[in-house]
Amino acid sequence: MSGVGARENIFATRMALTNTKLRLKGAQTGHSLLAKKRDALMTRFRAILRKVDEAKRKMGRVMQLASFSLAEVTYATGDISYLVQEQAKSASFRVKAKQENVSGVVLPAFEVDRVAGSGAYAPKDFNLTGLGRGGQQVLRAKEVYAKAVETLVELASLQTAFTILDEVIRATNRRVNAIEYVIIPRLDNTIKYIISELDEMDREEFFRLKKVQGKKKRDAAVAEETLRLKELEEGAEEQARVAPPTLVDDTLEEEGTGDLLSSKDTDVIF
Repeated sequence: MSGVGARENIFATRMALTNTKLRLKGAQTGHSLLAKKRDALMTRFRAILRKVDEAKRKMGRVMQLASFSLAEVTYATGDISYLVQEQAKSASFRVKAKQENVSGVVLPAFEVDRVAGSGAYAPKDFNLTGLGRGGQQVLRAKEVYAKAVETLVELASLQTAFTILDEVIRATNRRVNAIEYVIIPRLDNTIKYIISELDEMDREEFFRLKKVQGKKKRDAAVAEETLRLKELEEGAEEQARVAPPTLVDDTLEEEGTGDLLSSKDTDVIF
């Protein structure tokens, strides 16, 4: 998913909110680190670019001098390529490779290891070559071409580092842009969605609790009223079972005729 309103399909819970906030924090930290790495690589990239430009200009001048030196050797001594091939027994230049770490990016670096007095460039092999100081022309051409080889190795090292840094910077820029414009906005939208859903659930829960509390109050009032009515009915029934004495009963008891009324009267014969 991408876009301004994009978010992750996630169930809105407290745990999901905590995890999403942690992911957002990690994304922000990663974006900051990648941005610093990109800046460091861009600084080194610009420095290498300046060195590449200088090395190419230097290479043009050196190769021009080398071409003139070879022309002078050819003019003074003729074609000496067969002699060079015969005298070349071992390499007089060796290239050593090493690695350089720039913000986690390994850049290869090449160095020239020149073996003095060996191979086709040995001074003793051309001391007496040709006439008219031909040997000196050969030695001069040797030095110029040696300088050209060193410049060429330096340029190759810089060009290799330039190519690697260019690819790494592009990949880092893609990652930074993806985090900045896709991942972080999506996590922000997800957090806002979860918070809104949790707030809505809290409001629903509060409304439900109010309804439950109101129902409990109504049930308690009804139960209290029912209990009161029941107590009144029980009191009335108790009063009905135990009737209070009347005024006639009180008079009879005072006159002592209660026993006479209760005894059996004798028959009267006329």
